[in-house]
Amino acid sequence: MGCILALDVGTKTLGVAVSDPSHRLARLECTLQRSGLKADIPKVMALVQRYESTTVVVGLPFELDGSEGRSARLARQIGDALEVHAIRIVYVDERFSSVEAQRKLIESGMNRERRQAVIDQAAAALLLQSYLDYGDAVAEKPSA
Repeated sequence: MGCILALDVGTKTLGVAVSDPSHRLARLECTLQRSGLKADIPKVMALVQRYESTTVVVGLPFELDGSEGRSARLARQIGDALEVHAIRIVYVDERFSSVEAQRKLIESGMNRERRQAVIDQAAAALLLQSYLDYGDAVAEKPSA
């Protein structure tokens, strides 16, 4: 059984987290610099293959009113491009994941420079841990 990956999709970076093989714990993996969809997908696919992932959790940054803005469309583009490779994509609401990740990193005593380097990974890890803890209960429900 492969690990589950999670992506915190931004305009400049992709934060990546990965589960342990037993799907119990999320850990920070890396931050990928965005280069455009065509260049980003091979980078993510290399991680998918490395960890033998069949599921990728993608953070979907809804607007405060619940609508999907530009950032959510960008996250869906990544998910759609990965789905073509027979990978199960699970979208999780990530409206406050970066804020929560920042809070946790500050509480841990991490300095500002180090926080900046891992914030996207930490947000991805929060999304992934939520999914590992609650499964599809936290996944975005398809529109009827």
